Amino acid sequence: MTKLNRNKPYNDLPLLPPNQVLETTKVLRKTIEASRSLAQLNGMLTNLPNPNLFIDSIHLQEAKASSEIENIITTNDDLYKSLVADKKFDHPATKEVISYKEALWNGIQEIEKRPFISTNLCVEIVQTIKKNTAGIRTTPGTSLKSTTGETIYTPPSGEGVIREKLANLEKFINAEDDIDPLIKMALMHYQFEAIHPFSDGNGRTGRILLLLYLKLTRLLDIPAIYLSEYIIKNKTDYYTKLREVTENGDWEGWILYMLEMVDDTSVKALRRLKEVTNLMKQITKEIKEKLPKVYTKELVEILFRLPYTKRQFLIDAKLGTPKTVGNYLIELENEGFLHSEKVGKEKLYLNHRLMKVLEEI
Repeated sequence: MTKLNRNKPYNDLPLLPPNQVLETTKVLRKTIEASRSLAQLNGMLTNLPNPNLFIDSIHLQEAKASSEIENIITTNDDLYKSLVADKKFDHPATKEVISYKEALWNGIQEIEKRPFISTNLCVEIVQTIKKNTAGIRTTPGTSLKSTTGETIYTPPSGEGVIREKLANLEKFINAEDDIDPLIKMALMHYQFEAIHPFSDGNGRTGRILLLLYLKLTRLLDIPAIYLSEYIIKNKTDYYTKLREVTENGDWEGWILYMLEMVDDTSVKALRRLKEVTNLMKQITKEIKEKLPKVYTKELVEILFRLPYTKRQFLIDAKLGTPKTVGNYLIELENEGFLHSEKVGKEKLYLNHRLMKVLEEI
């Protein structure tokens, strides 16, 4: 393999699929493990009475973790408050995380309408994340640098070259072939990050594509998994393994990393989902015992959709008059189910036990 010049645009980035054996014994063994874990998670999600109930919380956690990889840091508290409160939060990091969640949600809806991952969809995703009209990178001189300022990689340059690489990637993703979908997912993620088609937002767009691909291939009907959580904890490995493919053609190491990510995050997501559903059952039982006149199934679901709730959510669900639902929330707080907080002119109520489960990583 020719030694890569890190300072020169990698316009010779090979097209997919790679011309080498990918399904080594190690890879096949790990593929079976990861597929099994993912199938267990998918089974639990699809068997929930209301599979979409926790989706907002899960997507926000993924958005928070993915943004953290790019050093965009916010707290769970700020994040959930800003989503629920009428008051506008001006924290730039919180805004970016919410834009990521919006991009992920829009992507899921697009995949449901048209099961196809395209270059145009990638552009729509990055524009939603960045809240601008950015398209494919046209300005030369893009390079990725280390913290010390050393160039570690120079992606392909020139709009024509980038579009050619993306067209090949699009064809590869959507083609019917014999490559196991999880191995294929690892290949497509490397390729997207190596093409680096945008001036900014490539990492976050690439991680959204992972979730969309899991849905596209029916491996995870509801993309309720925090893949970025694994990358944060193994960030150095993530970038090292990417570089090993580019510089040494080490696809096995990269594929194994990605399969371990799927396996690990599926197991954790399953555990967390069980904890949330068990907590929901427990709180349902407690409310029925302590506040039988307040309890309804719809009320408990509202308390578990997001950690924060407010009176308007109960009004919108037609659970009673503004005065009645206001009293419900006061009674729930008096019994210790919720903690209230004034944000701007309104009062928000925190399901603190749910927040605790969501924060346990």
